[in-house]
Amino acid sequence: QVQLVESGGGLVQAGDSLRLSCLASGRTFPPYSMGWFRQAPGKEREFVAAIKWSDGNTYYADSVKGRFTISRDNAKNGVYLQMNSLQLEDTAVYYCAGDQLGSSWYPYRIAQQELYDYWGLGTQVTVAS
Repeated sequence: QVQLVESGGGLVQAGDSLRLSCLASGRTFPPYSMGWFRQAPGKEREFVAAIKWSDGNTYYADSVKGRFTISRDNAKNGVYLQMNSLQLEDTAVYYCAGDQLGSSWYPYRIAQQELYDYWGLGTQVTVAS
């Protein structure tokens, strides 16, 4: 099994930046792709970004495109989310997830959470005005 541990969340001001990390351990890592999702208070969890491990190709939700950047580090078994120009509506618990076989790696499937095989416990990001 793969275990994912997120870190890097915190309380920031609107306009600030944060970098989230997700470190993985497990015999079957790396997966085909990794994704970041988030869940704001009172809302459903939503897709943020994803990256294909082999070549670094990415997908982004429209709401974060141009502000967030997903990346991975093969040596550290890590996936990262650089978040710039943070807005109040970015406040959420952020989760990383892994898709072992790539079943989510299509534009119309990338946000389907049931296609991801393992999840971290999340890290809280709070953006204040």
